[in-house]
Amino acid sequence: MSDPYKRNLVNTTFYHSKKEIRCEVVVVLDGKLENRGLNLIHPISRAFSTGTIIELIATDDVTAKPGNSVDNIAYIAFVELKNSGVLLTGDPVIWNGKEIGTIIGYDDTHMPNHQNTILSVNERIPGKQLGLKIGDEIVIKGFNK
Repeated sequence: MSDPYKRNLVNTTFYHSKKEIRCEVVVVLDGKLENRGLNLIHPISRAFSTGTIIELIATDDVTAKPGNSVDNIAYIAFVELKNSGVLLTGDPVIWNGKEIGTIIGYDDTHMPNHQNTILSVNERIPGKQLGLKIGDEIVIKGFNK
């Protein structure tokens, strides 16, 4: 087995600094499932180019982490990345100045069309109920240690 993620050799401490990614909501979603069956991949990061579309999905499953599966979800939105960058588990996702969740992992079900990006949340609230609108900005925070 040569995958460093599956062997738990790489973790978020390897990342010293990272720029934020600004996104624009292109589709607002509305729905919840209790039996989705998302399979979170082992890698803790994903790199994307400007213009990439990703789907944001919320879970309140406290056992969610890379390598696990997730059933209880709420659909939030499809967003277009306005700049290239790297998503990392633990990144806060900000809308309207408030954190709506943190990235907990990724599911490849729809790749290469789009990356399912799973957010850890306290309460599963769909994008429509959150009040998201087309054109809203979502920021995936960067950091500098």
